[in-house]
Amino acid sequence: MPIDGRPTLEDVAAYAGVSRSTASRALNDDAYVSVRAREKVLGAARELGYSPNQAARSLVTRRTGAVAVVLSEPEANVLDDPYFASVMHGAFRELSSVGAQMLLMFVDTRDDVPRTIKFLEGGHADGALVFAPHKGDPLPTALRLARIPVVYGGRPGNGKRGTHAVDFDNKAGARLAVEHLFASGRRRIGTVTGMLDHPAAADRLEGWRSALLASGLDPLDMAEAGDFTMASGETATAKLLARCPDLDAVFAASDLMAAGAMKALRASGRRVPDDVAVIGFDDHPTLAPAMEPPLTSIHQDPREQIRQMVRKLIALLNGEDVRPEATILPVTLVVRDSA
Repeated sequence: MPIDGRPTLEDVAAYAGVSRSTASRALNDDAYVSVRAREKVLGAARELGYSPNQAARSLVTRRTGAVAVVLSEPEANVLDDPYFASVMHGAFRELSSVGAQMLLMFVDTRDDVPRTIKFLEGGHADGALVFAPHKGDPLPTALRLARIPVVYGGRPGNGKRGTHAVDFDNKAGARLAVEHLFASGRRRIGTVTGMLDHPAAADRLEGWRSALLASGLDPLDMAEAGDFTMASGETATAKLLARCPDLDAVFAASDLMAAGAMKALRASGRRVPDDVAVIGFDDHPTLAPAMEPPLTSIHQDPREQIRQMVRKLIALLNGEDVRPEATILPVTLVVRDSA
């Protein structure tokens, strides 16, 4: 044993009765090691309490054991949005479960893009999980030239094909909301959208519009733009009420905007859901049930999105032939008292 008392690779090899090279290949999950030899080496490592030197191992495998989670949004938006809080928590848990360290990176402005690319190409991370949802964002284009695997959360804003992505069925979610409102007798169903340079927001708007038309309702002048914040939901709903005083339902493209919508409705003397029903999108577990009244919302699972993203990334890192495509996850309607 070395002077610090920690077992070495030579100790593991001797204990397992194999050569040093065989022990090294077994610990690095090399395919050219028999099952019996691998089991003996892994058993020896466990019994001796052997932990490989990560720095030395990375020289052989060219792996850092780190994965970057890149959020291409203004920092203030990220920190205030419960969806991104769920993403960050889920990414930490999922990456930890596969033995990877999470590196969190914010791309606050376009000026941050070169720095981000330089860092990712500098050998500091094995791959990246990227959320870059806005049209015109230069990050996805820059990442196409990077030499590390990338998986996107949602469709990247540049809309280019040939990317690995995991998204939610945003159109179907909006249709579920409108169908529920129509079935409950609502006929003047407005929507508060997210930023329309955001593919998810555009899809939710399209789902709302197509569901209204399928129900024989007119979507003209029934949409107002927000930006996924509570304040924008309040402002947009006040505009809808001024333009459409007979409004009897609001589908908001996020729970935060739904909260703002409820605030505007209360200020105007409308009762929820008696006068105006409200449905959000996200079904955030600490926000939606705590609202007054509790919010009916379209449920999406950021933890499952992250799980699928990590699965794709690990497959890419292992050299598997993974087809570049978007995996679309289902959403559901969770009915509470607001609609």
